[in-house]
Amino acid sequence: MNRSSVVHSDPDILGGTPVFVGTRVPVQALIDYIEGGHALEEFLDDFPTVSRELAIAALEQAKAHLIADARAA
Repeated sequence: MNRSSVVHSDPDILGGTPVFVGTRVPVQALIDYIEGGHALEEFLDDFPTVSRELAIAALEQAKAHLIADARAA
């Protein structure tokens, strides 16, 4: 999956809140689930418009940013 297609922000969709592309599901929802100790499966069950591939791509993108930031520090 193309990394640029993982997250989208549009002022007409939830006031510009970053959402998974092709959905109205905020990326923050995935982060909140993980922070709350919930499994990825539970998130996917609760938000069926987000595919496993899309969720994993978003997590991989976040990981890449964290690693790049740590290396730059």
